[in-house]
Amino acid sequence: MAPPRSAFDASPSRGRTQWPGKAGSTGALTWNPVTLVRRRFQAWWQARLPLADSITLTQRNVYILPTWPGFTLGATLLVLLVASINYQLNLGYLLTFLLAGSAVVGMHVCHGTLRGMTMNLIAPDAQYTGASAVIGINLVSGRRSVRHGIGMRVLETSKEAPQRHKATPQRVKAAPHWVWTDVPAQGSCTVHVAFKPERRGLHRVPTLTAETRFPLGTFRVWTVWRPAAQVLVYPAPEPHPPPLPAGEPRAGAAQATHLHATGEYDGVRAYRRGDPLKLVVWKKAAKADELVSRDAQQAQQFELWLDLAHTGLADTEHKLSRLCAWVLEADKRSLDYGLRLPGLEIKPASGIAHKKRSLQALALC
Repeated sequence: MAPPRSAFDASPSRGRTQWPGKAGSTGALTWNPVTLVRRRFQAWWQARLPLADSITLTQRNVYILPTWPGFTLGATLLVLLVASINYQLNLGYLLTFLLAGSAVVGMHVCHGTLRGMTMNLIAPDAQYTGASAVIGINLVSGRRSVRHGIGMRVLETSKEAPQRHKATPQRVKAAPHWVWTDVPAQGSCTVHVAFKPERRGLHRVPTLTAETRFPLGTFRVWTVWRPAAQVLVYPAPEPHPPPLPAGEPRAGAAQATHLHATGEYDGVRAYRRGDPLKLVVWKKAAKADELVSRDAQQAQQFELWLDLAHTGLADTEHKLSRLCAWVLEADKRSLDYGLRLPGLEIKPASGIAHKKRSLQALALC
């Protein structure tokens, strides 16, 4: 991750320091000092929240503040009250206190929409780098009335460094993606939010937030939740990898079976009834009208090893990306394959469990 840049940006075109985002800046930053302070406070505050995969919302972790429409309503009520006092308008008093009472009732209803609800995390499955990981949240309500207008999203991360962008005529900040739902009375519902991890490895599920402005929109009630679960991110498979490497002779084998660079066996025979599907050469079957199978006796004389040192690449991430593509290709062909990484060797095998173990080793390498 690149270190944060200075909040000031010297414009070469004007020869003076400019604030980020001002007109005439050729390299405006996405952050300003106010945003920087806000995000650092947000990081400090979030670090004090406990990690839990299940949370029950109470008065201690549910927050409420007026919205801009709420402030506008308050200013309007103040004007109505002053006018009613000045002109001694009984109907003005009635309207003022009726609206004020409605706002107070709406505040209690809004706060009660989240208070008492339980949120349970459904941990996301492992994903590949660059793909979106979907997080499931189960919302449980024990109240006898429906909870309306509850939104959830991934809270904006506070550890991202500001980035420099090329000058554009206009940049519009992307709006946060909310998922809205209603929780039935004494029931539950499930919502799904997504985030995109940019690096391989084991990542903690990002901080989540839930919000509601029901019923009047004059108050915003929200909570912040830090799940303890983690998601494993595999390397992104190479889009167009080379063929699988040649097999290595087994130790103590009487003779080595030659293997083409395409990773296919030389020894094939006509398909026999009862042959396992993993021995069928589907590429040859697609070109001809008959099925052929690999010779199982010859197949026992060599092993397919996927070695990090034999990928032919210099960059480590590109090596892992190629190995990931080879693992998926070998599993697709139902081949037995082994994996060699620095300090780790996984013996040849096949199946879903072996595939997950290999991909996990690549993710944590």
